[in-house]
Amino acid sequence: MQSLKAQIDTKRLPNHIAIIMDGNGRWAKEKGQDRLYGHFQGVESVRNIVEGCAELGIGYLTLYAFSTENWGRPRQEVAGLMELLVQTIRKETETLNKNNIKLHVIGDLEMMPADAVNELNESIAMTGKNTGLNLVMALSYSSRWELAQAAKRIAEEVKAGKTDPGSITPDSFAQYLCTATFPDPELMIRTSGEYRISNFLLYQLAYAELYFTEVRWPDFRKENLYAAILDYQSRERRFGKTSEQIGQEINLTGN
Repeated sequence: MQSLKAQIDTKRLPNHIAIIMDGNGRWAKEKGQDRLYGHFQGVESVRNIVEGCAELGIGYLTLYAFSTENWGRPRQEVAGLMELLVQTIRKETETLNKNNIKLHVIGDLEMMPADAVNELNESIAMTGKNTGLNLVMALSYSSRWELAQAAKRIAEEVKAGKTDPGSITPDSFAQYLCTATFPDPELMIRTSGEYRISNFLLYQLAYAELYFTEVRWPDFRKENLYAAILDYQSRERRFGKTSEQIGQEINLTGN
């Protein structure tokens, strides 16, 4: 069977893909295993999708790996996830370098164990000069936390006389977010059949195309990624304009 990759228009790829990697625990329970088994298997999906995005030439891939709400899960599962995170970063940093992938992390790292933060910082430094895919890991992250932090920073600057409240615009507000140096996602994928954004990049996803699939994250592979991209390419992105306006702009630019 021919891969869906052959059908993708490489001139109309999303520059930034964000993924909510959902379904590890349910996948494991369906197989009679504990939830941690699902998380371990999910690592292989991460490897596969990171490789797929790098091969296509995607600029940015953001993976929602651990939310601030996830700290409320059973202690054994959280401890296992943190141990898995440290082990995975340690093993994969060399592969990231070989594939010219630059690692970034967004989230409240003050809540993370010290050994995990140290491994993250070391990997970020080691991949810092790479110029290929930007892999953004959202860890101990929630969008409401991010927005509250941005509001606090702006309030502090206004109080100190450094910022004029009247000068704040959507673009300037975005500079206070964790993602200030990244473009907004154009495609957001959520696995496992849930139809929610779950406190993920609420500000940044304003104009993203949303794609939901029943596939559990441990089963999600390149072909599933290609299907999502093809679905994205089938849509008309209007950004509030009419179809006629978009058509006129395409005719004028020749794109």
